[in-house]
Amino acid sequence: MDLLLWKTITILSFLAFLVTIIYVLFRRSSRRDVSGDSILMLQTQIQDLSRTIDQKISETSRIMTDTQVNLDRTIRDQYSHSSRIITDVTEKLTKLDETNRQVIGFADQLQTLEDTLKNPKHRGILGEYYLETVLKNVLPPSSYQMQYRFSDGMIVDAVVFVKEKIIPIDSKFSLENYNRILEEKNPAERENLEKEFKVDLKKRIEETSKYIRPQENTMDFAFMFLPAEGVYYDLLINKVGAVKVNTHDLIEYAFREKHVIIVSPTSFFAYLQTVLQGLRALQIEESAKEIREQVEKLGRHLLTYEEYLRKLGTNLSTSVNFYNRAYKEFGKIDKDVLKITGEAGSVEVLQIENPTLDQDS
Repeated sequence: MDLLLWKTITILSFLAFLVTIIYVLFRRSSRRDVSGDSILMLQTQIQDLSRTIDQKISETSRIMTDTQVNLDRTIRDQYSHSSRIITDVTEKLTKLDETNRQVIGFADQLQTLEDTLKNPKHRGILGEYYLETVLKNVLPPSSYQMQYRFSDGMIVDAVVFVKEKIIPIDSKFSLENYNRILEEKNPAERENLEKEFKVDLKKRIEETSKYIRPQENTMDFAFMFLPAEGVYYDLLINKVGAVKVNTHDLIEYAFREKHVIIVSPTSFFAYLQTVLQGLRALQIEESAKEIREQVEKLGRHLLTYEEYLRKLGTNLSTSVNFYNRAYKEFGKIDKDVLKITGEAGSVEVLQIENPTLDQDS
């Protein structure tokens, strides 16, 4: 564009220079007596120069028009491309804004969950919900019950029914001392917190053992459900985070002395699978028992049917005997007629064999 403008300015300057020369020559010729041939030559040169100037102006105008068209097309293309880029950027910014809102929403939810877990009562409700979810995903609805009430009014979080017995399950979600051990940096204070943690866990074990009541048809053991998988894992490896804590003796104490089995969601699922297999075995046993009872009932019916058939055969045999005797007596009547008339009667005595029961059948 700058080159074209420079050419245009150069051509216009050249034209102005030529016009000036022509004007000067014309003034000089007017002062002198110039011949007609000189004037004619000058006019011819001026006409040639005019045509050349017209051609240059036309060519310059065409070049400027083409350049303007190309420039407009380039500007439109650039504008279209810029518009697409702006649209894409706007969409991405919109999505990013939506993502930011979701992240903020998740952060708010996590904060709400954290606030919930700070409240022991809310933690207990969450643990019971988690326990019910595990039971619901494994056992049929008729095989368990939430919030089971004993005769003295004490309520356990859940029970599982196994034939005439029940397995009590209590959900425990004690995290205060556990979290304090994780956060504490002072070794001496951490040792004190470790003792408090073990005392707290021992209390939870003793609370769970109170639901073992054989007089109310419970099993001789109970499950202590820990909803936090990490806490259960730390109990197994005797660590709380990176802190060495001797908790193995508590697990032994719970099982050997209190008959309490500490479980996490994963291990509890395995226990429930065992219970479910037991329930299926009981169902098979009940079905086999029912089949056996039905077979015994069928046998009794067959014996009764056989007795009726035997009595029917006896009655039929008696009837045949009476029938044969009657015909014998009827034969005697025929002999009496012969003696009286001297002619034999036409009565033919038909003997019928007694029915017999096939004892081998």
